[in-house]
Amino acid sequence: MIDVKFLNVKCNGMSVGKLAETPKGLVAFEYDNSWLLNGFSISPFSLPLKRGVFVPRSWELFEGMFGIFADSLPDVWGRLLVDRMLIKKGFSPRAVTMLQRLAIVGAGGMGALTYEPELLLESAAEPRDFDVLSLECGKILRNEYSDDLDALFKLGGSSGGARPKILTEIDGDDWIIKFPSSYDGLTAGADEYQYSVAAKKCGIEMPETRLFASNICSGYFGVKRFDIHKNGNSQRRIHTASVSALLESSHRIPSLDYNDLMKLTMVLTRSFGEVEKMFRLMCFNVFAHNRDDHAKNFSFIFNEQERGWHLSPAYDLTCSNSVGGEHATTVDGEGRNPDISNIMSSAHKIGMNERKAKTIALEIMEIAEFLLEVIGR
Repeated sequence: MIDVKFLNVKCNGMSVGKLAETPKGLVAFEYDNSWLLNGFSISPFSLPLKRGVFVPRSWELFEGMFGIFADSLPDVWGRLLVDRMLIKKGFSPRAVTMLQRLAIVGAGGMGALTYEPELLLESAAEPRDFDVLSLECGKILRNEYSDDLDALFKLGGSSGGARPKILTEIDGDDWIIKFPSSYDGLTAGADEYQYSVAAKKCGIEMPETRLFASNICSGYFGVKRFDIHKNGNSQRRIHTASVSALLESSHRIPSLDYNDLMKLTMVLTRSFGEVEKMFRLMCFNVFAHNRDDHAKNFSFIFNEQERGWHLSPAYDLTCSNSVGGEHATTVDGEGRNPDISNIMSSAHKIGMNERKAKTIALEIMEIAEFLLEVIGR
């Protein structure tokens, strides 16, 4: 494999800066002069918009990178596909550096950041039948041989999250289609679709969602990507940063509270309207039993015209558990059985109107209770 000494980081064709590996194996970053004049901080707390070389404090958290670049890398499922492809090409995944992994992502990651030069792992054209892809995903998860590894890598090798998924174009728009994991039932797709419908009823902003038909399960959940905006023949990527990236906090080690998330929202967006969005999301996660609410399942997007941050549309909402069956993000200190009292305490601490907060919470609780009945939980 080609040795990668440095990478150019770009955003919608504009040069943002350079990444290079230090003698200690850390990945350092420096903004380009042109970006310093006309750009924005891609990660306000860790990488403020100023001259100088930024070096991560340690290797342990994101394998020697800043969180904003770790956001570009595939997560559990995508990394599994990348490693399988590397082995197929005769390379040891353990010998591949983080710069090489970012080069493999190239322009195919989530969000607006892209990396050059790109390392291309050749792959075949993808099959279009979702049932075929789902069955092949099952083979990969069971560590069996799959004839469609190349196609799965091409479609899902840059995707985040633990569940198998593909990134594909449908009717000219970019979508994420999810397939059942080894621990999901046959109704996982339909259940997540019902969650998206209920979330919208709760006043939570979500992208367009669909349930794609299947002959072997209840259907496949699909969500339109919010990080890509198309206008005719032109396309613009939206810079996106997870809470994990912004706070340099691992999503694998629960350490956050919704009080932290609402404070972060206020500091980053300077908008109480955005704080209310986070409050609604907290209420929904509590009452709808979405306990896999870790730091990568909350993101912010940067509006280049307004020069400001906003809470991203919600994603990955479904009935789930985290470590020990608790919430990954605690609610005013309570992770096992948070209730309306914990929610109201959080509302009070962030300065929300008590009557308005309680009205929102009770409305969402009613919708969530009906949702859990619908999916049989």
